[in-house]
Amino acid sequence: MIHRKLSIVTATGLIAASAFLGATPAHADEPVPETEPPVVELVLDVSGSMRTADIDGTTRMAVAKQAFNAVVDALPETTQLGIRVLGATYGGDNKKQGCRDTQQIVKVGQVNPVAAKNAIATLKPTGFTPIGLALRSAAKDLEGTGSARRIVLITDGEDTCTPPDPCDVARELAAQGTDLVVDTLGLAPDEKTRKQLVCISQATGGTYAAAQSEEELTDRIKQLVDRAAVPPPVTPATVEGAKDCATAPLLAAGVYTDRELIGEHRFYRVAVDAGSELRASVSIALDRPLNRDYGVLVKAATVDGRELVRGLDAGSGRADVISAGLRWSGDEEPALAATSDICLVVSNSFASSTAAGAPGMPVELSIDLVPASQSPDAPGLGRGWLLLFVLAIAGLVAGVLAGWLTRWWVATWREN
Repeated sequence: MIHRKLSIVTATGLIAASAFLGATPAHADEPVPETEPPVVELVLDVSGSMRTADIDGTTRMAVAKQAFNAVVDALPETTQLGIRVLGATYGGDNKKQGCRDTQQIVKVGQVNPVAAKNAIATLKPTGFTPIGLALRSAAKDLEGTGSARRIVLITDGEDTCTPPDPCDVARELAAQGTDLVVDTLGLAPDEKTRKQLVCISQATGGTYAAAQSEEELTDRIKQLVDRAAVPPPVTPATVEGAKDCATAPLLAAGVYTDRELIGEHRFYRVAVDAGSELRASVSIALDRPLNRDYGVLVKAATVDGRELVRGLDAGSGRADVISAGLRWSGDEEPALAATSDICLVVSNSFASSTAAGAPGMPVELSIDLVPASQSPDAPGLGRGWLLLFVLAIAGLVAGVLAGWLTRWWVATWREN
């Protein structure tokens, strides 16, 4: 009973103290998630181009079926599997009707190898390629099925039904903030198809791979299904940066994810003690075509806008990620650290003529607070009279050497 009363008193005191001191920083610390059964939906292109017989002497459709059967046989019983197809039923010329042609032939649930293989066996290459619509529908198929979900898209060609553009659909899914990854597999893809599949996978943090044989396709699908069962080692906490420092969220040490529009400034706040050092880094994923010459900037500033330190990086051409970092010690300005939070400002100098609007580009912000460590001062020549004395000696030595070399050169020239 005594311990219980003490606990109540202590808890009450902590609540009162936190209310007195102000807002509590947002924390990114989360327990390591337990491994969950894989939740995967395979999305297969069954459009007319899958009749092409250019892989191992057989059609692309036959190769896909054989790979699917091998994968289904190897899946653990706990795997949650669904299968959706596109272009599988309508073979006419009405594009409007053909671009609505996507169906879920196996509902997401514990895998039934016999039912899955029977559903796959009846497929025949037929119609158009509505990839964007199929991805949007697959995301709905996976709603409420688990925290980690994966779509594996297998196609031999690009979307023939835009809009919706599949890259835009992938960005929409990523912007929803759900743990949904889209991996893409190109079956004997051309360059145009490869670019579209890379765009889809990058927008959601997925991967792209090409398969030129049944063995390659089987191995790739198995790898992606297995990967769905492995939780990420660190799950960044979602945070929304503000338009100014006064309304910015207060963050503790951790890893955070946000989205930033092209040319936007995002503000965050961090409480840095006099004896602590702030170390921060930001990475922005370039998930869309950008104009050449771009950069990312992260800076620490006071609440009233005075810059303390900055870190920046610039690029020219194509890159997947661009990052910058900084460090600032509370010992540099103890009075500031004791009375005010430090503002972190994340900015970019990107430009795009095709995709400059929402959703913003993925931003990962890493914040760490460690004991302050002062860097040693660089060696110098001194100040005042000491500096003047050193310069005078250096000038005297330089003058003597110059005179001696000149006299030697004149004497040598006269002899010759």
